[in-house]
Amino acid sequence: MDIRGRNKVTPEFNMSSMTDIVFLLLIFFMLASTLVTTSAIDILLPKASGKTQNKKSVSVSIKKDLTYYIDQKRVGESVLESQLVSALSSEESPTIVLRAEKSVPVDNVVKVMDIANRNKFKVILAVKPNN
Repeated sequence: MDIRGRNKVTPEFNMSSMTDIVFLLLIFFMLASTLVTTSAIDILLPKASGKTQNKKSVSVSIKKDLTYYIDQKRVGESVLESQLVSALSSEESPTIVLRAEKSVPVDNVVKVMDIANRNKFKVILAVKPNN
């Protein structure tokens, strides 16, 4: 008497259907990733060889009551230029980080930028990141 069943399960596994699914997923993600738009400005950055150096910069802050601060030290508007020139006189590439409150008139911000332009200082306008 033959007790063995007619339907034998073979230990072999066919991978062709699995590879089809993997390739379909790969194609889907490749296409979907090209449709994602970033909110960045497309610019070409210069190439540099060598290490970046931590350069010293002077911070100029303008509060909403129109008081000026150079590195947390309060200065008057009339002596702002002379203080900046003396603070940045020893720097190779002088840089000003300009921090102005949201409600400060543009005229006051432009005054600091004009001082930087006259003295060939670089200006970085500090902003709050969108989070």
